[in-house]
Amino acid sequence: MATVSAGARLHVGFQNLSLARDRLYGGLGVGLEEPRVTVTATPAADVVADDDLLERYARRAVDVLDVPGVAVSIERRLPRHVGLGSGTQLALATLAAVARAHDREPRVRERAPAMGRGGRSGVGVGTFEGGGFVVDAGHPTGRFTTARPADGDWTVPAVVARHHLPNEWRFLVALPEAEPGRSGDDEDESIRTVIERADPTVADEIAGLLTRKLLPAAAEGRLEAFGEAIGEIGRKNGTWYTDAQGGVYRPPAGELIDALEGCPVLSGVGQSSWGPAVYGVTDATHAEEAREAARDALEAWGLAGEVVLSPPASEGARIEDRSGAGRF
Repeated sequence: MATVSAGARLHVGFQNLSLARDRLYGGLGVGLEEPRVTVTATPAADVVADDDLLERYARRAVDVLDVPGVAVSIERRLPRHVGLGSGTQLALATLAAVARAHDREPRVRERAPAMGRGGRSGVGVGTFEGGGFVVDAGHPTGRFTTARPADGDWTVPAVVARHHLPNEWRFLVALPEAEPGRSGDDEDESIRTVIERADPTVADEIAGLLTRKLLPAAAEGRLEAFGEAIGEIGRKNGTWYTDAQGGVYRPPAGELIDALEGCPVLSGVGQSSWGPAVYGVTDATHAEEAREAARDALEAWGLAGEVVLSPPASEGARIEDRSGAGRF
């Protein structure tokens, strides 16, 4: 039996969505310790699963690994389509658990495309492998145009920068009960429309913020500068999505962001992926004050929801099998 546990990830945005620049996408994001998804796998003659999506990923993993079968179960779940990378983390955790249950090496980066993951952003794969704040290289624009290649017909973009953020930092995540974010064909169509209209000068502005502000702040562990940079990059990303999501931020994320930007102990407030998850960064000393601010913001807008506080992930997914416990 093998058990794999992976933390959620926040997706700050992309470096470029314009076909006028040499590289497309280029994700920026942060791995979290909480919340997590945990998958357990045991060798079997066929595929047995307690969840439809888990079964789909388990069947892909069995095919990719060329093993007879597996019995898989989910012990902890990430909320789906809210901006926490649930699909990628579940797919990779399933792949890794099936591989280890059969004494195989998972090779998650190599096999992620066959699992249907890493087609645009490499952040989820990167945080699964090693946690931290991750910047990926994106894809050559000539290779990735408005139409995504078929599953498996790509390589996951390389991690060009990874910084392990201070453990005393806390990422606040507000999860309002709202319509889930876009996924599947709906997401593909939205991204296609965004890319066709994207202003390339926004990418040039993001490049300056990334190199002159965000990367130095991440390397030096300067919380406020890091927060200011991810907040500004998130807003610039939002200008690309205004038509697709009804504003720089998707409702009700925009209302929560407006409320939380006035919280003095939070910085870097933004929307993760398509939302509705909203995040901000603070430190352990001010974490409870930030939590109360998020709860107040949800209440003020008449929204039910959950508020999570998590340190940044300092390592990748956890694994436990017959050889013991460890990390990827």
